[in-house]
Amino acid sequence: MIYLDNSATTRTLDIAAETARRYMSDSFFNSGAAYSPAVGCEKDINAARVRLASAMGASSSDEIIFTSGGTESNNMAFYGSLLPMREKGRIIVSAVEHPSVYEVAREMQKVMNTGLSIAKVDSSGKVDLNYLESILDNDVTFVSIMQVNNETGAVNDIVAVRKLMKLKAPRALLHVDGVQGFLKVPFDVKNCDLYSISGHKFHGPKGVGALYVRKGIKFAGGQTGGGQERNLRSGTLNTPGIMGMDSAVSFYVASRESLWQNMNECKLQLKKRLGKIQNVFVNSPDTNESAPQLLNVSFIGVRGEVLLHALEERRIYVSTGSACSAKKQGKSRVLMEMGLPQNRQESAIRFSFSPFNTLDEINKTADVLEEIIPMLRRFKRR
Repeated sequence: MIYLDNSATTRTLDIAAETARRYMSDSFFNSGAAYSPAVGCEKDINAARVRLASAMGASSSDEIIFTSGGTESNNMAFYGSLLPMREKGRIIVSAVEHPSVYEVAREMQKVMNTGLSIAKVDSSGKVDLNYLESILDNDVTFVSIMQVNNETGAVNDIVAVRKLMKLKAPRALLHVDGVQGFLKVPFDVKNCDLYSISGHKFHGPKGVGALYVRKGIKFAGGQTGGGQERNLRSGTLNTPGIMGMDSAVSFYVASRESLWQNMNECKLQLKKRLGKIQNVFVNSPDTNESAPQLLNVSFIGVRGEVLLHALEERRIYVSTGSACSAKKQGKSRVLMEMGLPQNRQESAIRFSFSPFNTLDEINKTADVLEEIIPMLRRFKRR
């Protein structure tokens, strides 16, 4: 098997899985209980919180709220920030945000009667800073811009976004969806007010994530109940997930430069090999403007879904875009907003790499593509 869909999910690290297992079978106690084994679990969670805050660049571990993953973190960022605001003002999101941001923004428009502006992107998939500047004003109260696009790997200049906001919309909060960017692209959360992550995107368990909330902002939190997470996100803490994610964070932090290099080498090798096939177009930005783990490519004359299943028959697993939208019919909103012609949208494939992919796997994938693309094109013409 060659797995090249690591932006959908990653294989849980052995050490992360073993850590989670230990907190399910041995240290299985509810961290909210009063007896000593449970208090030990609480101490372990708080130590993990400190390490995660450090990995993010947060000022304090009190700025970290553990969640069930990226979707909850993104939802909580919106609801928790907007509910305490006396004046709802206007929201800005980019045209290519993940559905867990884009659809929430549209829901806010209806439920909270907020204004909503959509920031255009350029041909590389990054937010058009000139356009963003044109729609920023004192009426804006909340901006959400993704760190790394989940389909193309385009990296947004969050520092530049922040500077524009301070100039044109100084009271607005900035939320950054870091699900595809955390530990893959350098970033300091002090450049934003809220930051979302998901453990299964960097070899942690599924069902666990976190939201950074800068100290000092008015924040209502998420679900109510027993008052866990400083009364900001009630519910029994997922100790196995949190500690498993902690192991994955430690793994990345210890050797992130070499991990980035490995993913980038795989990306560059595949890009080089695909250059030998006619009518193949790379939709991702240049290497210095995109994340190391993502490469979006159009194979003109072959529908993306057809190529996906042809590769699946060879036990090579890729995607046509976001896994959250994989079962929905239609074009990619991301590629459409980038202004790509319809034939490139319909023939796009997303390759996403992990530190454990090898150049041998990449070359085998390229060999298969060189073999089957001409065949699939001939079949289409018939």
